[in-house]
Amino acid sequence: MCYSDEAIFDSVIKIRKLRFLFSKLFFNWIEEKMKGGGDDAASSAAASASGPPPSLEWRFSQVFGERTAGEEVHEVDIISAIEFDKSGDHLATGDRGGRVVLFERTDTKDNVGSRRDAEQMDYSVRHPEFRYKTEFQSHEPEFDYLKSLEIEEKINKIRWCQPANGALFLLSTNDKTIKYWKVQEKKIKKISEMNIDPSKDPGSSSPLPIIANGVHADKPQDYLSKDFPFPPGGIPSLRLPLVTSLETSLVARCRRVYAHAHDYHINSISNSSDGETFISADDLRVNLWNLEVSNQSFNIVDVKPTNMEDLTEVITSAEFHPIHCNMLAYSSSKGSIRLIDMRQSALCDSHTKLFEEPEAPGSRSFFTEIIASISDIKFSKNGRYILSRDYMTLKLWDINMDSGPVASYQVHEHLRPRVRASSYVHLSFDDFVLKTNHVMFTRLQLCDLYENDSIFDKFECCLSGDGSRVATGSYSNLFRVFGASQGSTEAATLEASKNPMRRQIQAPARSSRSMTSVARRGSESPGSDANGNAHDFTTKLLHMAWHPTENSIACAAANSLYMYYG
Repeated sequence: MCYSDEAIFDSVIKIRKLRFLFSKLFFNWIEEKMKGGGDDAASSAAASASGPPPSLEWRFSQVFGERTAGEEVHEVDIISAIEFDKSGDHLATGDRGGRVVLFERTDTKDNVGSRRDAEQMDYSVRHPEFRYKTEFQSHEPEFDYLKSLEIEEKINKIRWCQPANGALFLLSTNDKTIKYWKVQEKKIKKISEMNIDPSKDPGSSSPLPIIANGVHADKPQDYLSKDFPFPPGGIPSLRLPLVTSLETSLVARCRRVYAHAHDYHINSISNSSDGETFISADDLRVNLWNLEVSNQSFNIVDVKPTNMEDLTEVITSAEFHPIHCNMLAYSSSKGSIRLIDMRQSALCDSHTKLFEEPEAPGSRSFFTEIIASISDIKFSKNGRYILSRDYMTLKLWDINMDSGPVASYQVHEHLRPRVRASSYVHLSFDDFVLKTNHVMFTRLQLCDLYENDSIFDKFECCLSGDGSRVATGSYSNLFRVFGASQGSTEAATLEASKNPMRRQIQAPARSSRSMTSVARRGSESPGSDANGNAHDFTTKLLHMAWHPTENSIACAAANSLYMYYG
């Protein structure tokens, strides 16, 4: 079949017209998108000009595992990890007994019973409500015979993975072993409508006892064929057994075990945004894993020196970037955060950026390095900021500015000694203790916290989904919420109880701060808060998590899980 030159020419013209039309439509679409982005930028600028968001009024929502006054708390029941999934519809907690407990949200529209109930609900005041879903034993106590070391079953971290086919997936770890769990609903199937029921034997007046294997205790195995009287004409209808599903139950199954990759205690695990890999970190190394490969990992960060006597800092926390799967950050015991790019080299010995705050002249003391150690870091949802928590402060870092934190929030400033630290620079620890005993410490201070090991407590931190607020825990089961928006003066101190505002500390009025100034909010009275309440250093709120899309916080006070909304 042949075509004339005119037909071919017409076809070429038509194709060019179509390409021109598609190009025009494409550029129009791009232009509309750019205009929309400009509108968004203008609206965000207007919102910024209008000032920071108003302070939230926090209310009690729920409590799980509340203990009564005087009730003894068992060590294995103390919560050691909390994590929301990305949707916010599920919450997982781990405890020192190696158990993982899952909760599911019940106030979503999918769970509303009828349309009338939905219409009667006031969604303006609706807040997340959760219920117990299931629990399973994730880790058991172990013993390393080669190193003569006991391995606790305590859950250090929990991280949710991407769900699939109605099943939930999560990672949990203790000091040495990481496990990949699948939680799915299983239907319990039973056989019903059997044709012959031995309990209705016409030759017996009462049913005979049945033992475990399904036969009568005082009958031989083949008694049915000998003793059961079949009708002369046979059985009128033969009913085949039917398999019916009467109920469903949640079953947790361990899919993978990632072991024998860490010589030191695992302090962090974090999922990559690619949904296929995750990292695990101990004191000296960060390893990269593939979820489907449990017998091999790649060491991407190694800070172990050739001579262990030269060791000056250890890794305290590590976190993947929420958007870029090639970037991650890890913190150290010296108070620094390193941002690395895995595209640079296989072993990331060098960092892309280093975030650390310069030490103020004359401020060094025996406790300087101890209180500077970062216990936790978190990326903001958009990956622009990193939130870090050391013993004294909460700091917010901009990954595009490594000169210093954009904001600092004083959490334990009331514990800092009032004497000049410069007078202790050249003292040994024994001389330091002797001198402080003669100076002025009237209440519990850093020296006492060092002696009872409280100064080594590792408090976690969290950010709201929109990045406008940050939160962390403290002693006496208190937690603090700060406004992170520019110009915000929000600073709330709440207690993990049914009345969170009972020990509310009012932030002093002050002028709006710049993004590089230090926000000193909190009590200046050593050993007590602004209301004069003495701090209880035996009760501490170490673990908390912020709902990914709403202003809701879950926090752990010993074995109790408290939830609040604002």
